[in-house]
Amino acid sequence: MEIIDRLQYLMKLHNLSASAFADKINVQRSSISHILSGRNKPSLELMQKVLAAFPKVNADWLILGNTSAEPVSIEVKKESTTETILPQEKTNPTPTPTHILGKQVKKVVIFYTDNTFEEIIKS
Repeated sequence: MEIIDRLQYLMKLHNLSASAFADKINVQRSSISHILSGRNKPSLELMQKVLAAFPKVNADWLILGNTSAEPVSIEVKKESTTETILPQEKTNPTPTPTHILGKQVKKVVIFYTDNTFEEIIKS
């Protein structure tokens, strides 16, 4: 997976268009357009802005394409603490409630070790 693919993956994961992604990381929209078209390569400054805007993204995965690193960590809030949970190897799924702490689950994304993913969207 190339760096452009990882950026596109991140955009898809957060349901962002190229323009919305550029706005979120505070860069010109044309910069993202040029990167996605292959005209330019992303700068270190741009990658730093991506990591600042998306703190749950693993820097090794985003910048280097390190396949041993998980792309994104998931945070689960518990009363007064926050615990970071990384997706684990595939196991038999355990049924879970569709709501946690009064919130409804809208979308679940499962990341596999071969860098593929699956989205489950509740309708």
